[in-house]
Amino acid sequence: MIQKRFYNNKICLNVLAADVENAKEIYEITEGHVVIGLLAANYATVEQAVNEMAKFKKAIDGAISIGLGAGDPNQWQKVAHIGHQLEAEHINQIFPAVGYTRAMVKNNSTFINCLVNPTEQSGYVNIATGPLSSREAPAKVHLTTAIALIREMGGNSVKLFPLNEMTNKEMYKEITKICANENFAIEPTGGIDLNNFEEIVMIALESGIKQIIPHVYSAIIDSSTGKTNIDDVKQLYEIIKRVGR
Repeated sequence: MIQKRFYNNKICLNVLAADVENAKEIYEITEGHVVIGLLAANYATVEQAVNEMAKFKKAIDGAISIGLGAGDPNQWQKVAHIGHQLEAEHINQIFPAVGYTRAMVKNNSTFINCLVNPTEQSGYVNIATGPLSSREAPAKVHLTTAIALIREMGGNSVKLFPLNEMTNKEMYKEITKICANENFAIEPTGGIDLNNFEEIVMIALESGIKQIIPHVYSAIIDSSTGKTNIDDVKQLYEIIKRVGR
């Protein structure tokens, strides 16, 4: 159950891990308030992904998040089919495939996010995030409507990607306010690092959002080892404990 991953029922960290040992270190330092992102794009087949991800799942009490890989829409079906076999706690998915994915997973408690893109229009998001639709003109929808559609498809949160290092802070604030008004979770991702993490989380919490899953990926990976830096994870978790009281 992913609900136990949220610190004080508010914040759950989402980071990558290079291997099982790296994942175990992350899990321990965050006291289990984390889901480890495992990317479908890193595996040639569904079978290979299921076999490898199962090792992580066993080592960290099931705290895994099946990801696309940089929001790659071409991975959507692989993600859904991995989720069908693996029964992960958390799944990342493009907007058009959330309903398909919900129908595929065996566990109704699996938490499925829905990838949308921010737009230059306040309160609106682009839902054309599929392998075909992302090549066409953006489909801008007010977030209130998008959330209603996500709920109808069986999704659990808005995955806002990419956040672009807070370049559109006011837009982000409006997005968080809408999520709060709709009592819906948010997952900001893309461009989050140690410098802006606290602000991004605080804006969401101050808006009234009950649950947030911030994704921090490449910014905390040691380029020499490919592993997520444990000291960085420790810093992030200290922030979570401070702002999530």
